[in-house]
Amino acid sequence: MLAPRMCCLDLDTFFVSVERLLDPSLRGRPVVVGGRRGGRGVVTSSSYEARAFGVRSGMSIRDASERAPRDAVFVPGHGEAYSDYSARARQIVERYSPIVVAASIDEHYLDFRGCERLYRRDGDTDDDSTILRVVREMTATIDRELGLPASAGIATSKSMAKVASGLAKPQGVLIVRAGTEADRLAPLPVRKLPGIGPVAETRLHALGIDTLGQLVAAPESMLRPIFGAYTAGIRLTARGEGSDELGRERPAFREHDPRGAVAGTISNERTFAETSRDTAGEVLSELCERVGSRARHRGVVAGQLTLKLRYTDFHTLTRGKTIAPTSVDFELHRIILELYREARTRTLPIRLLGVALAKLRLDSIQLPLFGAGERRGIAVDRVREKYGYDAVHLATTLRRRNRRD
Repeated sequence: MLAPRMCCLDLDTFFVSVERLLDPSLRGRPVVVGGRRGGRGVVTSSSYEARAFGVRSGMSIRDASERAPRDAVFVPGHGEAYSDYSARARQIVERYSPIVVAASIDEHYLDFRGCERLYRRDGDTDDDSTILRVVREMTATIDRELGLPASAGIATSKSMAKVASGLAKPQGVLIVRAGTEADRLAPLPVRKLPGIGPVAETRLHALGIDTLGQLVAAPESMLRPIFGAYTAGIRLTARGEGSDELGRERPAFREHDPRGAVAGTISNERTFAETSRDTAGEVLSELCERVGSRARHRGVVAGQLTLKLRYTDFHTLTRGKTIAPTSVDFELHRIILELYREARTRTLPIRLLGVALAKLRLDSIQLPLFGAGERRGIAVDRVREKYGYDAVHLATTLRRRNRRD
């Protein structure tokens, strides 16, 4: 059985970093992203220079304005630029790992399990040193090609990799070798563990529990009033015994789809450990639903549909087709399946599938003239607005989701 090899890649102060790329005069200055100074809203991100004054993400702009120094720069943010840089960073990450799962716009989890032989070079002392070198190359590539600083943690579990990436900041890479997890975690403050927020932290401090080592040693009866049914899981994670499953992709996080925008493309991708010809159709169904929904949100239709396919040996190809302008998801799915059947000429398993819409234009068709597909799309969007995106799906998509659940 292959040893777990999880990696958490975090784009450091991502929103601030992008703002500094857009405006180099912001480098070295305290920067607060989220709104104008003294205005409404909350802080999306703050630079390390601003954090030194107590400015944190989630804080109100008014509170941040009071704490930030006079020379701090407050910017409202550029959502479309964030989405673009996040997508470009992901493209780089996918060069290095066959399995990539987005946790947010600035954080990805990677699975390097079994990749040691692929990347081994003379001079690598062991498998750990091989993966450590590769991850360092990856973060250096992101910095060189995009100008974005990144940190990464490597460990045997997702939660430990997350902690390691935090310890590696800013712009570092840290590996926690198998068997050393408990010793690495024990002296850390309890807040360093994913799943422990400010409320739980305060309650733990009241009990005299300040470090993760103290949390592990505490009797379960003391912790249960704080964590309830999650007590056993929290204690396991605090010992470094978390899961090596990467979890689900979060494709809709901070997708920037301004109404009426026709520039660029609308795209979504999925990376997975293994797929078959049957499950590939279900993945493509899910992707077509997503891009179709985003197109309708913008109020546009697409005149071109593109398939992206990557095999397990990292060979990637794209196939595109000019189509009658549409945003109907099942029509997109029908066409993308045709492209997929034509494109998949190898028996090698697939690691990534993507769908992109291009040649966007405003949807000028009036409501009474809509066909059944357009009417269905409007009804689906209304249901999702009221009950959430997962309230309704194509049957093909549901097969995949039910199997995962």
